[in-house]
Amino acid sequence: MGMVTISRRYVLAAGAGALAGASAVACGGAVSAAAAPAAPAGPGGAPHEETLRKWYAAWEKTDWAPVDGMMAAEFTFSSAAGDDHITKAVYKSRCWDSQNGLIEHFELEQVFGSGNEALVKYLGRTKAGKSFRNVEFFRFNADGRIAALECYFGEQGSFPSSVNKKG
Repeated sequence: MGMVTISRRYVLAAGAGALAGASAVACGGAVSAAAAPAAPAGPGGAPHEETLRKWYAAWEKTDWAPVDGMMAAEFTFSSAAGDDHITKAVYKSRCWDSQNGLIEHFELEQVFGSGNEALVKYLGRTKAGKSFRNVEFFRFNADGRIAALECYFGEQGSFPSSVNKKG
């Protein structure tokens, strides 16, 4: 594989989104989840972008049925909060049931993708007026369903129930 060179000046000028995009490309304006597309990764936008926007919109609406329908049977979730490839059922009880009622909306800042993988950087806003920023890496199966999701927190404890506790 060839080396990709990016100047520090470019990365600093373009911000963290450029770094995430460069990583996604090398390996294969903020808007609401349901609004106009974020900056596309290439011609035609990121593969699976429509599914990803529906994913975050369902979180905003606290509607489990569409989320469940977008997840593959073999779905796993991983995060630094002690989640190591947990199943769909554990994800629902540990993440969905405890966090979804706290979320006001998501502002998708960057959506990048290639093939069956996508990377989303977002700013989440809670109903208590707090915010949190994360990057999530999605892997899709051959049927276009989400097979794996890895969440990378913007800061320690960067999820709705944790940020709501902060002063």
